[in-house]
Amino acid sequence: MVNISSKISELRKAKNWSQEELAKKIGASRIMIGKYERGENSPSIEVVLKLANAFVVSIDFLVGLGPNAAFDKEMMKRL
Repeated sequence: MVNISSKISELRKAKNWSQEELAKKIGASRIMIGKYERGENSPSIEVVLKLANAFVVSIDFLVGLGPNAAFDKEMMKRL
């Protein structure tokens, strides 16, 4: 199972976003994004949904669970 903290960091860096930019996109603070990425705090389901929408991935993909966890939304469209 993929650790959500590493997935948040990986996706943010893939988009070339700073923690501040991601925070603005989901209505959170940069400090909270840092805590999520370091595994010091776990995002609520509402925040997970906002993160998935910001990254254009499914919640399954973000949390690393389910049959579609290996695919982002673009890959699912192609399949």
